[in-house]
Amino acid sequence: MKGLAMLDLFDRLSKMRRPRLLIRAARIGAPHYCRQRHLPRLLGDCSAPKPSRLIEHLIEEEHTLDHQRRDNDPGYSIVHHINVLIALMGEAHLTPHAPHMQMTQQKVAATVADRRHETSQRVA
Repeated sequence: MKGLAMLDLFDRLSKMRRPRLLIRAARIGAPHYCRQRHLPRLLGDCSAPKPSRLIEHLIEEEHTLDHQRRDNDPGYSIVHHINVLIALMGEAHLTPHAPHMQMTQQKVAATVADRRHETSQRVA
């Protein structure tokens, strides 16, 4: 059951659609993700919940930030949004189910490459 919950979270992550610039910035920061440094800033305390609960919390936080971004909320912080995305990516790669996430990322990258190829053929 625990593995299914994590796979459901990974499925939710793989279906997220965000602007390329946000994702690119988060991907640049993800290799430097350190739980001990980043989580206290995001959670406000040093006690990290279970990985599945933490990822669920980060997904909810990111969803709220995305709504703020879309609504042009004056309280929206792009830096905070990127930090949450970095934490999401970092935590996803730290979990035992990370190979599933990597396969999903590879599928997305292949789809993007296919679309670019199609677009370049239409232009030529």
